[in-house]
Amino acid sequence: MQFKKLLSLTIGAVASAQSLTELLASQNSSLSALTGLLATNPSLVSALGSASNITILAPNNEALATFLNSSTGGAAATNPGLVTALLTYHVLNGSYPASAFTNTSQFLPTLLTNTTYANVTGGQRVEARLNGSSVEIFSGLLAKSTVVTADLSFTGGILHIIDTVLTIPESDAATATAANLTALAGALTQANLVSTVDSLHDVTIFAPSNAAFQAIGSAVGTLSTAQLAQILEYHVINGTVGYSSSLTNSTLMTVSGGSVTITVENGTVYVNSARVIVPDVLVANGVVHVIDGVLNPNNTAATPNPSTTSVAFSGASSATDVPFTSGVVQSTTLMQTPTRPLTTSSSSAGVGGFVKAMPTGVAEMGALLGGAAMFAAGL
Repeated sequence: MQFKKLLSLTIGAVASAQSLTELLASQNSSLSALTGLLATNPSLVSALGSASNITILAPNNEALATFLNSSTGGAAATNPGLVTALLTYHVLNGSYPASAFTNTSQFLPTLLTNTTYANVTGGQRVEARLNGSSVEIFSGLLAKSTVVTADLSFTGGILHIIDTVLTIPESDAATATAANLTALAGALTQANLVSTVDSLHDVTIFAPSNAAFQAIGSAVGTLSTAQLAQILEYHVINGTVGYSSSLTNSTLMTVSGGSVTITVENGTVYVNSARVIVPDVLVANGVVHVIDGVLNPNNTAATPNPSTTSVAFSGASSATDVPFTSGVVQSTTLMQTPTRPLTTSSSSAGVGGFVKAMPTGVAEMGALLGGAAMFAAGL
C-alpha cells in the first residue's frame, strides 16, 4: 500500500513537471519580453529546453525595458551575437535554489563560454550572495540584480526572476576606465600592455586606485617603458582566477616572474603591503581586486600593518595630479561600488573560489549548446 502511494506521488510529480516553454508562458505577465527575445534565438531555446541541472536568471519585463532603453541595450539590439552571449550569461551551470545562497559570496559558472566575450575556464562567472533575505547577483562592473521571484521549477532545473539585466564583464582596459582606475588604464597604454593583458586567460589583477598612483607620483615620473611594464606585470597573476572567497595566506607568482604575498587579517586581504579595498570586479578574463597601494617588484618584503600600511616605494612622495591620466577618456558607464562585506576563504562555504573544473552535467550542456555557440560565433 505504501509502495503504491509512493509510486502515485512519483507519477504525479513527473506528470506535473513544466517544460521551460510552459513555465515562461505561465509567467507571461513578468516574462513576456524575455519570451519574445528568446523566440529570436531558436537554437538556444532548443538547447535550454533539452538541458538538465541548470538555473536561469530571468530578467523581468521592467528589467528588459530599462536595458533596451540604455546605450548597451541599443548596441545589443543590432548585434545578434551579443544577444546570444547575454542570454547564455543568464544561465548557470548547476541547480541553485534560493536556499543554496548564504551571506558568503559564491562565484557560479554560466554558459557564457564564447571567447569573444569571456576567457575564463568553465564559463564566465556571476557572484551570488544573500543580503538579509534577498538573493543578490553581481555581474560585470559590479552591477547588482536582485531575485524578485525565486524557485520556479521546470523539467531542466530552476528559474529565478531578477529585476535587472546582468552586465557581461568587459575587458580589463574597459573595466579600468569604468571603475575610475584611469591611472592604471593610462599606465597600461604607456607601457604598451593593453592588448597583452586583455588577451590573457584566467587572470587575477590587483589594480591600484588612482590615489595609490598619486601617492607615489614622484617615483613614477622618471620610469622607462620597460620599468613601468615590469611594475604593472607584477600586479597580474596569469592562470589563476582568485576570487575573494579563495584568497588565503599564500604566495602567488606574477606575470613579471616575481611573487606577491597574500595575507588575510581579520577578514581584510592584503597583497604585500597593499589592502584590497574593492574586491571581485569581474572582467572578461578573470577578476580584478582594487588595492590602495602600488606594488613594487623590487620590494617584495613590504608587509601589511593593520594600523598603518607601509608604502612599497620608500621615499616616494605624492603628486599634485594623478599620473598617467592625461589623454585617458573616462567611460560613460561608471561602476557603482555596492556596500558588501569582503568574503575570504576563512568564511567560505562551498561553491566560490578559484576556477575549478566544470560541474557534473556541464559537458552534456556544452554539447547541447554546440549549435547555439556556432550560431553566435558566426555572427
